[in-house]
Amino acid sequence: MPEEEKQAVFDALLQEEREFSPQPGFAGRAVVKDDSLYREAGKDYEAFWARHAQELEWFKPWNKVLAWSPPHAGWFVGGKLNISYNCLDRHLLGSRRDKAAIIWEG
Repeated sequence: MPEEEKQAVFDALLQEEREFSPQPGFAGRAVVKDDSLYREAGKDYEAFWARHAQELEWFKPWNKVLAWSPPHAGWFVGGKLNISYNCLDRHLLGSRRDKAAIIWEG
């Protein structure tokens, strides 16, 4: 297949207009039930994700939220974080430092 045809096929695959609604029971247990969050993300998704990423502890801040060169995407380019630190260690500095992270029952 010539390169131009391959690119056309790939470009066509990037266009998706269908919507798949969740099952009612699944939607009823959702944490986010207000569509305003989705509308906010749809208006400016880079700003949306940058705002939420600021809730994490970054060892080095990112230079660019998204570097998009289809089919490759780089999120939070230049940034450095440790997800283990964000899940556990940072809580040692706050009010939850004496709360058990894991409770094991035999």
